Amino acid sequence: MTARPPRGPESGSDPGGEGRARLPAGRVGRPHGLDGSFYVTRASPRLLRAGAAVGVGGRTREIVRRAGTDERPIVRLDGIEDRDGAEALRGQELTVAADAAPTLPEGEWWAHELEGCAVRDGSRTLGTVSRLIELPSCEVLEVARAEGGAELLVPMVRDAIRSVDPRRREIEIDASFLGLDQES
Repeated sequence: MTARPPRGPESGSDPGGEGRARLPAGRVGRPHGLDGSFYVTRASPRLLRAGAAVGVGGRTREIVRRAGTDERPIVRLDGIEDRDGAEALRGQELTVAADAAPTLPEGEWWAHELEGCAVRDGSRTLGTVSRLIELPSCEVLEVARAEGGAELLVPMVRDAIRSVDPRRREIEIDASFLGLDQES
């Protein structure tokens, strides 16, 4: 049971997106070679495939080359022809339209599908998912509590999560497993 990528849709500019949700695919890293290729940091490898349209620097560009590894991908974008062009984009976020993202396997969701979902234990509403956080061991739902107070962190593990229904905008959790049944 996982959610990908850890960050939600881009909230700012929408290059070529026409109001569609956008998924972060990584950030432009240091240039690689002389042809405009660059490393991608904080990469979501599933979104970085040759031919994909990515938003960067207020424009939409096509990935014309994908090399490297999933841990250290190297890409080149159309219109970026040299090292100086890649350097000019350094540090900028790469995004992909959510509806153009590949379908995930059963039991996995993109972060934007979970953000805003009500979190419940039976008939008790505990709050709403505000974001997804990636930790070393698993992803965690950050839940804004319905009654206010400190955020609730719910690990995306089977013992904590009973069901996820993005269409109904609901996530059923086991409050007892999380020690929440002892709260007043």
